Amino acid sequence: MRLDKFLKISRIIKRRSVAKEVADKGRIKINGKLAKSSSDVKVGDQLDIQFGNKTMEIKVAELHESTKKEDAQKMYEVLSETRVQNSSEID
Repeated sequence: MRLDKFLKISRIIKRRSVAKEVADKGRIKINGKLAKSSSDVKVGDQLDIQFGNKTMEIKVAELHESTKKEDAQKMYEVLSETRVQNSSEID
């Protein structure tokens, strides 16, 4: 499954166009390698995603062509989630 489609269906990122933009800016890695929006995602892959002030590490658990809102979280497992502080926020 394409990376941008996975991010949208799993509801990690709400819109596919936003998922494509994040990936194409080099903010997503699949198994440690930079990924594009068209990159292939498979069960067991580890994704590192940087958005805004947050970095998420997730593991792909399931792939579905479509899913209900309540089942979307079953598609991935959050390994870690960290907030990144902006330099302007540091005293």
